[in-house]
Amino acid sequence: MKDKTSVLIIDDSAFMRKSLSLMLESDPSISVVGTARNGLEGYEQTIKLKPDIITLDIEMPVMDGLTALKKIMANCPTSVIMVSSLTSEGADATLKALELGAVDFIPKEMSYVSVNISQIRNDLIFKVKEIAKQKQLTERLNRIRTINYKPQTVLRTTNVLKDLPMIGYRAISLGISTGGPFTLQRILPMLSKNLPVPIFIVQHMPPKFTKSLADRLNGLCQLEVKEAESGESVRPGVIYIAPGGMHMKIKSNGINNLLVNITKEPSDTLHRPSVDVMMNSVNEFYGKYNLGVIMTGMGKDGLEGIKNLKSLGGYSIAQNEETSVVYGMPKAIVDAGLADVVLPAEKISELINRVVLNGK
Repeated sequence: MKDKTSVLIIDDSAFMRKSLSLMLESDPSISVVGTARNGLEGYEQTIKLKPDIITLDIEMPVMDGLTALKKIMANCPTSVIMVSSLTSEGADATLKALELGAVDFIPKEMSYVSVNISQIRNDLIFKVKEIAKQKQLTERLNRIRTINYKPQTVLRTTNVLKDLPMIGYRAISLGISTGGPFTLQRILPMLSKNLPVPIFIVQHMPPKFTKSLADRLNGLCQLEVKEAESGESVRPGVIYIAPGGMHMKIKSNGINNLLVNITKEPSDTLHRPSVDVMMNSVNEFYGKYNLGVIMTGMGKDGLEGIKNLKSLGGYSIAQNEETSVVYGMPKAIVDAGLADVVLPAEKISELINRVVLNGK
């Protein structure tokens, strides 16, 4: 195993190249092995240097970031973190990049000097190290399979459950982060159009990005997908995505109807939107009939929400390590013994369809 994670920075801004280099190399386990001023130069450097991770700007001269990403993924697949502007156009381009194979993104505005520079640096370093760790796991599993050794089965379960009981679920709450947009595009279109329950999703993303994500998913799915709006009625068969920068809760209107509540409170959470805040709110109204799902992402957001759900007699699904872009959020659930079933991403929709539809 290499001592350091190698990073290539591709950006037309000299200031950005210098800033990202200084941030990354402040960690002794990361080495910036090269920089490039445009997509073509970056592609050539990727072929030559074969870095572990690339940070890639989108708008550049000579060759833009999306074109470079396509060439990199076709000829020298590498873990790529996009550097994205916090605009509607930047959101659309970033989601396209994630479809093409980029694993994550950092908002470009957050990369400039600011009072939060320490947090920005820590987040970037954490992402690089976690993505590199997951990449090493994948490469190790691929080597094992190449020599015809059968590793531990991908379809694992915890505790004693091989399936979930059909108790009549009335809601689904799903938490996801790094690797989420690509993963959601794989699993949500497979959900049955006949699912008679609302689905609440927290995907850690900035404002504007969640609206673009919801619109893209709505065009792919049999169910309606929308960015949640405060005050709207909770309807069965609708997938609500929490807006970036805001928490999503639900509340009663006093006449047996539930409404979406979009709020900045609590203001002291690590993430906004927060999986824990959303899931605890759904737990409050649906109790054990809320089915909790935790998928790819860094950190442990969702752990408290699942713990609360389990205390009410509910059930949970965690994505497995092999199909997670980063095995952080689901790992927290599994390590705490709170996951009833652990599945690869592509099996989660199948399980939801079966237990929700047949349990009605």
